[in-house]
Amino acid sequence: MARWVLHVDLDQFIAAVEVLRRPELRGRPVVVGGDGDPAKRGVVSTASYEAREYGVHSGLPLRTAARRCPDAVFLPVDRGAYEAASRQVMDALRSLGVVVEVLGWDEAFLAVDGDDPEAVAREARDRVRAATGLECTVGIGQNKLQAKLATGFGKPAGVFRLTADTWFEMLGDRPTDALWGIGAKTAKRLRGLGIATVADLAAADPDVLAGEVGPATGPWLVRLAQGRDGSPVSDAPHVPRSCGRETTFQHDLDDWDDVRREVSRLARRVAGDVAEDGRDVVRVVVKVRYAPFITQTHGRTLEAPTAEPHRIEQAALAALTAFTGRRPVRLLGVRAEFAR
Repeated sequence: MARWVLHVDLDQFIAAVEVLRRPELRGRPVVVGGDGDPAKRGVVSTASYEAREYGVHSGLPLRTAARRCPDAVFLPVDRGAYEAASRQVMDALRSLGVVVEVLGWDEAFLAVDGDDPEAVAREARDRVRAATGLECTVGIGQNKLQAKLATGFGKPAGVFRLTADTWFEMLGDRPTDALWGIGAKTAKRLRGLGIATVADLAAADPDVLAGEVGPATGPWLVRLAQGRDGSPVSDAPHVPRSCGRETTFQHDLDDWDDVRREVSRLARRVAGDVAEDGRDVVRVVVKVRYAPFITQTHGRTLEAPTAEPHRIEQAALAALTAFTGRRPVRLLGVRAEFAR
């Protein structure tokens, strides 16, 4: 009996939840982000397909989204509603009697045995729709990597199978950042090495690449391009490796005494989250986004693991001293990384 991995991905999840709550918005461009006011600073959390046609996408500043799509309906983020909908989705998937690995609010891997994975994919899609009214796309593969990428070919609300036999037909000519796990920076570095496509990377010598990008990363990138992935589907609860807080300011902070006070405030909030989690912290990272949109991070490793609020705050302030620029600041973030 064949073993398959299914990747279930909710279509335009957050926007779809909002449209279910407000049926009159169906068919209109909907943008969700911040407090729903595009005149304020904030970024897009998600956009409906109708809004995406205007170039609106996740991570885009709300003000830019408003310029690109002035007729869009802007709504505030409602985390509670999305978490509730996500729980319903995952419960519907578990009702199939298979192992379900939750990746986030809107996606999960399923481990499926059988000779007709498309039938299971359609059943999963039907159960999610019946339980929540939401649509999803299901990718099918022989491993997680293949299933995850298959979903992109099935959007929206479809079912698509990607295997070793069709891997290079579908992906060979695509740029390396089409692969799950390769971002723009890595793709740029690979291009500098003469590796432009997935097929190029798959044919690369792992030992040579190890010398260029690292002994572990080089061979892993080649395996990725070959469609190989041995990680199992697991229903073990997800354990976050860090927790953090960040704030976007409606007016830039010009005075770095104010920046220091805000970092202290965020660090104390993070320390509260750490206390609730019950694990010790080994490193604290501060993120600074300068105006208009340049982001830098610096971290400080603690001498010993701790959950003590004062030490977390002091580590954040120490990390802040590594920022030599004193330009106006539009966003600050503090992240605590837990001991493994």
